[in-house]
Amino acid sequence: MTNEKTNIILIGMPGSGKSTIGIILAKMTAKNFVDTDVLIQLAEKRTLQDIVNAEGHMVLRSVEERVLLNVHCRNHVIATGGSAAYSDQAMNHLKKAGICVFLHADLPTLNRRIRNYETRGLAKRPEQSFQDLFDERLNLYTRYADITIASSDMNQEEVCDEIIRLIALAGQDLGKLQN
Repeated sequence: MTNEKTNIILIGMPGSGKSTIGIILAKMTAKNFVDTDVLIQLAEKRTLQDIVNAEGHMVLRSVEERVLLNVHCRNHVIATGGSAAYSDQAMNHLKKAGICVFLHADLPTLNRRIRNYETRGLAKRPEQSFQDLFDERLNLYTRYADITIASSDMNQEEVCDEIIRLIALAGQDLGKLQN
């Protein structure tokens, strides 16, 4: 297998648009799409919230790490769960085959988008506020990001266009990223 990076990995907070942007970006770049939250649910045969309710947020993080370490694909847009960045091992595994894009939506934007914070299946401490979660994860996302998109004031197509533009600007060959 070649070492070319052919995947685009989307990271960011819940509500940043990873899944929605991922689908649109996959269409625009002629790539396949995978949502790792869906992979977790398929592997566990239950929802993320069911995992958190039954076993706690640290078990969800552990399951997520295991699932991410088993992602072996090429020519995909990968929408990760918001807590993927807690696993250094999983992030480094994904980055071997892809460019990591942080969809950085600001806290007011995320607060407008997230209506189900308590029941969304988030890997967070029970008492943890959304502000605390945002503050805690921001450094993790920044650490792993090859590209950061300030997406709060952009629509979905603009975000995708900017991702494509910045990948090209970073010297990555979209032809290789496409196929």
